Amino acid sequence: MSKTTKIILAVVAVAVVALVGVILMMNSKPASNLSVNSAEDLTALVDQIYEGVSIEMPMLMTQELDMTDAETVKYFTGLENINDIEYVVASEPMMTSQAYSLMLVKVKDGVDADAIAKSMNENVDERKWICVTAEKIYSVASGDVVCLVMSNEQTAKTVYDSFKTLAGSVGQEFERSAEEPEMPEDMLPGMDMLPAEDGDMPAAM
Repeated sequence: MSKTTKIILAVVAVAVVALVGVILMMNSKPASNLSVNSAEDLTALVDQIYEGVSIEMPMLMTQELDMTDAETVKYFTGLENINDIEYVVASEPMMTSQAYSLMLVKVKDGVDADAIAKSMNENVDERKWICVTAEKIYSVASGDVVCLVMSNEQTAKTVYDSFKTLAGSVGQEFERSAEEPEMPEDMLPGMDMLPAEDGDMPAAM
């Protein structure tokens, strides 16, 4: 092998190594600022999130969910399968007439946190309070921590942005608006003014 050929091969090898390095850097996610090793860490993170919120918030209660109670975890998170998560903390109003929920979830090692954030956003019940509905649902993962916030748009976005500021680096973001519930026909406006049939009088107002 000639000296020129060796030089060309060396240059090509260096170029390939450099290209692979660039691709790896582009595909790698920046490290998250969050370090969560327990449910207590998640609870502390909730407090830090609220410290960065400037708007008035309702009176809230933060609780760790029992990971042996799959139905309760599903009620709060929308997740059918809870085998991929270690801890869940919920922060919600003490009065159920207020549509607000902040959920923090710690996923297990090797679990795709973005996929968990997506599943929660798609499946959480924004009408779980029955008499009120959350207008906006935001969710995102940072490292192995998933955050979901749902409420009116201003409150949800403010709390969500506070989490992202603390996290420093986040994955794919998911956003959903609540759909307007369908009203039964007998509840629709103007139904009591429809023409009567068979000579019957129109329904009373």
